[in-house]
Amino acid sequence: MAIEVQGTSKTSPAEVLDTARAAGVKVVDFRFVDLPGTWQHFSVPLSGLEEEVFTEGIGFDGSSIRGFQAINESDMLLIPDPDSATVDPILQVPTLYLVCNVVDPITRESYTRDPRYISQKAEAYLAQTGIADVSYWGPEAEFYVFNSIRFDQNAFSGYYFIDSEEGIWNSGADSGPNLGFRPRFKEGYFPVPPTDKLQDLRSEIMLKLIEAGVDVEVHHHEVGTAGQAEIDMRFNTMTKMADGLMTYKYVIKNICQQHGYVATFMPKPLFQDNGSGMHCHQSLWKDGGNLFFDENGYALLSESARWYIGGLLKHAPALLAFCAPTTNSYRRLVPGYEAPINLVYSQRNRSACVRIPVYSTSPKSKRIEFRSPDATANPYLAFAAMLMAGLDGIQNRIEPPSPLDKDLYELEPEEKAKIANVPGSLEDVLKALAADHEFLLKGDVFTQDLIDTWIDYKMTREVEPVALRPHPWEFFLYHDA
Repeated sequence: MAIEVQGTSKTSPAEVLDTARAAGVKVVDFRFVDLPGTWQHFSVPLSGLEEEVFTEGIGFDGSSIRGFQAINESDMLLIPDPDSATVDPILQVPTLYLVCNVVDPITRESYTRDPRYISQKAEAYLAQTGIADVSYWGPEAEFYVFNSIRFDQNAFSGYYFIDSEEGIWNSGADSGPNLGFRPRFKEGYFPVPPTDKLQDLRSEIMLKLIEAGVDVEVHHHEVGTAGQAEIDMRFNTMTKMADGLMTYKYVIKNICQQHGYVATFMPKPLFQDNGSGMHCHQSLWKDGGNLFFDENGYALLSESARWYIGGLLKHAPALLAFCAPTTNSYRRLVPGYEAPINLVYSQRNRSACVRIPVYSTSPKSKRIEFRSPDATANPYLAFAAMLMAGLDGIQNRIEPPSPLDKDLYELEPEEKAKIANVPGSLEDVLKALAADHEFLLKGDVFTQDLIDTWIDYKMTREVEPVALRPHPWEFFLYHDA
């Protein structure tokens, strides 16, 4: 199956040009996402944006993009999505950016390794199943804001140094007047200023996100010392939410840099404090109704929602290859620190992989929250993979383990032994993906080539290089052996 992703925009190319001229735009930036999940771009003067570009495309070298083409088949095209046209809130030169899909210039077909296309195929597959019309997504992407982060690795040394004016370790620093007021480890949720030193910074980020068309619901300090933060976006459909998350990371990183800070979405940058996750709220709707709500179900969940959870939990080891896709992700997914490592579901319990929020009894608010992902994920691939796992659960009526509302860290050993945990390393989840991915191939949403390319890229570029290098703690353990 191949779906047509061009010509579906509600905004016309002429309207994009009118918007650009009215805003005084001088530069047009074309953006697309590489396989690991980083925005790539190049720019042209406004005069270079003609209506034909939206159908004919604009060329680039695909062999220089991570996870894309070989050098002997490098020419690729970008097709801008008119609906994505946004006046950039960051840049000094008035710039309009367009999020693009990748197309083969010879066949004119959508590129099967384009993550955005995979997300669009997943949305089309959902409609084709007849199960639902639309899925809604609300990721909560946490991050840290530091004053400095230095790191290096070479043949004779390897190190990182992090510093933060908010870090509790600076309570004894003799660097002029030390005014105190810093969150203690795991106590950053959430005292007011002056302990929270980043209120104005987060507020500025929030306003810039709104300026870029991203709806924001709330911002706050998170649990970690040293500037852990969260800014929550209002839910949206899958591809639009993934586009929004790319904008989210872009705006946060740039506003922080403009103020002399550095933002990182690394899942576990600090030892012995909370890591940063991306709890993914999701629901399915049909004919304007929420399929996940049932007033008689556990936590007001329907059968479909329970089976959807069953699919997520069954396929979680493979899913994490896309949803928690770095070696550092598994420094976060460990016991303690509210880490969601237990393959169970529960209302309110934050150590379960799937939590059912119970803030409201409204049918419209009923959703499930998959807590194991983090924001190093490529959102197009992660959201699509979660949807495919959930749909597989509904199609096969997969029953999850019984809900568990106890404190999962306080269970007796024999009871705890019955609960499965997420895998403990990137290598393990990549092996799980290699063994369990048929559910992703339904409807040609993911392709075997994409999955093989992902596994090979992650193994050769991340797992193996990290495994080869001495770790600083090894010197503490073994230098005198």
